[in-house]
Amino acid sequence: MADVLFEREAQALCITLNRPTARNALTQDVVRLVTGALESAATDASVRVVVLTGAGGHFCAGADLRKTFEDDPDLLDHLGPYMSEYHALIRAIVRCPKPTLAVLDGASVGFGADLALACDLRVASSRAYLEERFVKIGLMPDGGGTFWLPRLVGTARAMQMMMLAERLDAETMRELGLVISVSAPDALGSAARAVAGRLAKGPPLAFAAIKSAVYASWGDLEEALRRERESQLLLLRSKDAMEGIASFLQKREPCFEGS
Repeated sequence: MADVLFEREAQALCITLNRPTARNALTQDVVRLVTGALESAATDASVRVVVLTGAGGHFCAGADLRKTFEDDPDLLDHLGPYMSEYHALIRAIVRCPKPTLAVLDGASVGFGADLALACDLRVASSRAYLEERFVKIGLMPDGGGTFWLPRLVGTARAMQMMMLAERLDAETMRELGLVISVSAPDALGSAARAVAGRLAKGPPLAFAAIKSAVYASWGDLEEALRRERESQLLLLRSKDAMEGIASFLQKREPCFEGS
């Protein structure tokens, strides 16, 4: 079974993360496939909206650390190129002139949260939640989270979410304006299709102009990604991060020492 599924429904391209047993956690292959699809959609006039969703009751549980280290035991020796591929995915979402819609069910955690926040619009099921949980393993958001959250929910709430790994449930996301709607899980697909259908019928040139103007008004995403990259690379080489990752893999509480 493919780890990413692609489906065309009229003028919508639906990209489904399809690793349900891992809550759709990301591997480098998945990241490359989704990035490529978004880059292709950007220049395909027959695609008017891109929908990003996950299979099996979850959106995305972030990076699959266990599989990543199994596949590449020497990852710590080339963290820079590894992170660059994840950032390329965020850039592909933002630079795509087509509206992007994230369909949130179950977990949107870590980089999965950043992936959802990078999309232009979001709908959620009643069991959806979003959590920037990087700090639990001694790290920081590295998919643009430090850029998106202060702008979407305000600095105080963003700090609370990032420093305390606060989990937002679906109703809280709706109250904060992060999602358009909250549906029962079995109605989520219909809700997503309704929004995607409206976007597909809308004016493509106007949508592209809106995206460009809004993101330009926010400041420099590239600078934010650069800061996240530099800081995260330092954190990833710290003893605290090694302890955090080890505790995550061993399913125990970490003991951070500040080194």
